[in-house]
Amino acid sequence: MSEEPKISDFTDDKASLPEACAETVSAAREAPPAPESALSEEEIERLTNELVAAIKTIYDPEIPVDIYELGLIYRIDVDDDRNVDVKMTLTAPGCPVAGEMPIWVQNAVMSVPGVAHVNVELVFDPPWDPSRMSEEAQVALNMF
Repeated sequence: MSEEPKISDFTDDKASLPEACAETVSAAREAPPAPESALSEEEIERLTNELVAAIKTIYDPEIPVDIYELGLIYRIDVDDDRNVDVKMTLTAPGCPVAGEMPIWVQNAVMSVPGVAHVNVELVFDPPWDPSRMSEEAQVALNMF
């Protein structure tokens, strides 16, 4: 049985690498380590859980499921200063609450202790479709 190759098998011998790859490997080894987050793992976990819980209090007015389970929240980012960026979509661009729902999300996120600032961005790419719903949402809507 042969031993599995290791990354070093491919990167230690720069002579066997194309010049551009050898330069990239050298630069990567010399680069300083990525800075650690100013937030502890426990704080990140707490914020994540509370942000999701806050967003799950918002329901689409036409569908009896919260917007998180519907798959309308595409991304939640928290920086070291506790600023939160949310990318979300709507079930359809012509949604009657298109102007209000991002404000609802902003208010819900701001209710989480420790959040400094919230930016909610409404995006339509990729477009929402029912495949983005969680199993919980599908069961609630009898879509299984």
